[in-house]
Amino acid sequence: MRILITNDDGINAPGLKVMEAIATEIAGPEGEVWTVAPAFEQSGVAHCISYTHPTMIAQMGPRRFAAEGSPADCVLAGLHDVMKDARPDLVLSGVNRGNNSAENTLYSGTIGGAMEAALQGIPAIALSQYYGPANVNADNPFEASSHHGAEVVRRILANDPGNSDDYRLFYNVNFPPVPAADVKGIRVASQGYRRNTNFTVEPHHSPSGRKFLWVKGGDQHTPTDPGTDAAVNLDGYISVTPMRADLTAHDMLAPMKAIET
Repeated sequence: MRILITNDDGINAPGLKVMEAIATEIAGPEGEVWTVAPAFEQSGVAHCISYTHPTMIAQMGPRRFAAEGSPADCVLAGLHDVMKDARPDLVLSGVNRGNNSAENTLYSGTIGGAMEAALQGIPAIALSQYYGPANVNADNPFEASSHHGAEVVRRILANDPGNSDDYRLFYNVNFPPVPAADVKGIRVASQGYRRNTNFTVEPHHSPSGRKFLWVKGGDQHTPTDPGTDAAVNLDGYISVTPMRADLTAHDMLAPMKAIET
């Protein structure tokens, strides 16, 4: 199997090393793992692409490239330049430092990389490691994803329908904020919503008097509805959420017929 990996934390991020190990295990001894990752951190860029300016790309080693762009840019570079003569069988994005459950999904460059692969017709999985009191200060905060990542990917691939829909499925995986031994299992879960918490800004002034705003996230341990992604993560389970890039509110198509003329 030929696998392309990317992330949004950057080419030197520790989570990318975890992903390299997961991808190497999945690819097998006859397979290939290629890396095209952002040269600098790109957290929070979602599905952004560098449409109005070029992206510089540099080879860092065998099958290893850094691109000055977003994760979606990296996937485009991988598919249409680096691996253009033999496209990958799978794209893996992550392992992200921090969760991409609930509303975080909408901001995530990790998700953006997987989404771009799916739009290009390639099976794709985004993997993220939830942080919390039980793992944030551990010697290896990625222990849960390191230990369980390959098995989760195998299970998803074994059950992926391989559909040819215009908006192909991709998968959002979040590992709970616990040591590997405390992971309770895997749950297929819908995307949740953390009520009464959201992103905000905090103003600061520089020594010269100029005002700057820092974006701040909300409480990541606010539970979502039972059975949804962040709720099962906080209960010690790995969440797997099937997704598509189609943003249509399908449940509202029939009710909105009333506005038609």
